[in-house]
Parts: sequence; structure tokens; C-alpha cells
Amino acid sequence: MIYAWNYLEWGGAQVYFLGIAGRIADRAGILFVMPEKTGRQLIEFCETKKLPYELLPVENDLRPAGTLRRKLERHWNKFRAEDRLVRHLLKKDLTDAVVHVELAPWQSLVSLIRLCRRAKVFITMHNSLPPVPAWRLALWKLKFRLMIGFRNFHLFASNEDAKNSLTPFVTPEFLEKVKVTYTNVDPDEIGEAVALEIDRERKLAEFNLPPDKFYVFCVGQFIDRKGRWVFLEAARRILEKTADVGFVWISNSVLTSEERTKIEGFGLGENFRLLKSEEVGARHLDLFAFLRLADAFTLPSYVEGLPISLLEAMALGIPAVSTRINAIPEAVIHEQTGLLVEAGDAPGLAEALLRLKNDPTLAKKLAAAGRRHVLANFNEKAVAEIAFRAYAGAGED
Repeated sequence: MIYAWNYLEWGGAQVYFLGIAGRIADRAGILFVMPEKTGRQLIEFCETKKLPYELLPVENDLRPAGTLRRKLERHWNKFRAEDRLVRHLLKKDLTDAVVHVELAPWQSLVSLIRLCRRAKVFITMHNSLPPVPAWRLALWKLKFRLMIGFRNFHLFASNEDAKNSLTPFVTPEFLEKVKVTYTNVDPDEIGEAVALEIDRERKLAEFNLPPDKFYVFCVGQFIDRKGRWVFLEAARRILEKTADVGFVWISNSVLTSEERTKIEGFGLGENFRLLKSEEVGARHLDLFAFLRLADAFTLPSYVEGLPISLLEAMALGIPAVSTRINAIPEAVIHEQTGLLVEAGDAPGLAEALLRLKNDPTLAKKLAAAGRRHVLANFNEKAVAEIAFRAYAGAGED
């Protein structure tokens, strides 16, 4: 099993890969292929789980392109990074290998075709496909139809919403074969984290966080798609009503000077902290231990698949507020396992978070139900079995 990607901003997709790989490593050889500038935290995850990896000296540039020149540079960089990744993989003996790669038919058709000619290839649809103009929709349909013609091409969906979005692009026969390998949590790791004895006041002091606040946490890339400015606007509105709330966003994103200036413009001061992932700790367990300091978790995204950070927070027993988009309602059932607001609704987000703060009974009920729901339905062990059976049966149908 070879798991491969060529970009630096890692997150839920890589945790998903690690979860499956760790569960099947006793039955298959495992190799990760990723850029050499990958953050040390992810590499240490691989080393902790004893999963071999190789590093490539080139990566896809996913930074925004505001000018024509930047767009051309980014396209050229994408071509180089994909070509280098594919050539690296094709140098290997892929006779008995399965390649699970982070490439998409609508963006990387040629690269996927090259791989499918030599290996059994899997990709995972993490998000539903967005609305696009008619000409692009027709082009995407053509690309998908070309790919599903390859016997070696296989597709997972990490939630039902993503699978359903494939309906216009693939045949009903192909869609029926698409397995849902849910974004998932490691129940053993969650159990270990929940069992930890944590001195809350002392742990907060390690990060210079005052102990006498209700803390709202978020984990993910600090980018527009994740609703960062909605989060900060909701924080500003809450702090206008009460000063005893703190906001923490944990991310591996690197801020520009313009982003720092915009953050300061919300006037949150010491009530908002943006922490780097490595500050929290190198191990996943370190992140979980830190998350347990949260009184509420929120992820106000505009576009998502089924975010791993949200599932992990819920599994840890933290009441969650998120947005009514894509696959999130598959985990956050409004007023049953958490609270939902509309994407972009900062006043609604502020109101939902204050509701949890002011109603501890509700918060406790939602936290317990959310934990049960995630552990029952988004379990790493079950997902790994589904994936392994699909890997093993690839090419036999």
C-alpha cells in the first residue's frame, strides 16, 4: 500500500490515511510518499506508528493566485509536482501494489491515467463537488467517464454527501461500487486521551491561558474556507456581552502580515490565541489532551467534507457547534448531537456558543450524545476493514 500526496498543507486527508494504514500494517506493506518540506509533526506521526515514508523535493503550490502571472506559475508548479510524484511512483515495482493518491480526475486526469496503466489506483472524495458553469460540468463529466473506463481506477467517498455528489459524473453501476470509508476517529487513542488525568489550571497555565474562562476551541487550517473571520466576528460579539470567554484556534498555517493585521482589527486582544500545532505537541495524544481543556468546539466552515477535527472533538466529549453544510449534519444532528448554524452566520454562531455556556445541562447532554454517535458511526477500525477489503479485491471485479 502506497499513500501519496504532493502538497504541504496537511490535515484530515492525511489523518484518514494514517488511520487506515495503521490498522492494516500487519497485513500489507505500507509506504507514505510526501513532500520533504512536510511539517515535522506529520512525519513524527508516521514514525510513532512505525509507518515508512519517502520524501520528495518538490511540492504543489496551493497558495492563492491573485494575478495572471501567479496563476501561470501555480499551474506550472502543479504540473512539475505531479509529474515528479508520478515518475517517483512509476519507478517502483507496482505489480502487487495499490496506490492511494490525493489526486482528482477533474484536476489531474493525465497523472491518474499514467498511474492506472501500471497500478491499482484509489482516490477518496472527501468533499462534494461544487457547482460549476455548464462548460466545466461537461468537461468534468468527460474526465470522470474516461477514468471509470480503467479497470484499475477505484474510488472511495469519505461521507454520504460526497458519494451522492458523484451521481451526475459516473454510471449507476460504478456509483454502486463506491464504498463510503468515513472520515473517522481512533477509538483506542480517544479512550487513552479521555482516561488521562489533566490538571486543567496547570495545563492552561502552560499556554498562558487564564483559568477562569469558558474556552471555545477550533482546529484546522486558518483559511477563509474554514470560516476564520466568522469565528473571530462571533468572538467579538460574545466578548461584547461577557468577558469570561476565551477563543483558541489550533493550526499549522503560516500567517501573512496582512492576516495578522486583520486579526488585530477584531480587537480581541488576549482573548484570542492562534496556536501552532507543534506548540501543542508532536503526538496526536498531545493534541487530544489539550483539546480536553475546551468547554466547546466550533468549526464554522463554508465548505467541508466530514472534518476529522470535529469528529475528534465530539469523540472526546466536547459539545460542538458547526455549520449546516455538506456532510457535517451526518455527524452533528441539530439539538441531538450538537448545534448547527448557517455558514457565514456570525451572530448565529455567537448565539449558539453562548447557549452552551449559559446552559451547562444542554452542553453536557449534547457532549455525551455526540461522543456516542461518533464512536458508533465513525470508527477507524470499521473503516480500515472496508478499505482493506476493497484494496484486496481491486481488479477482481
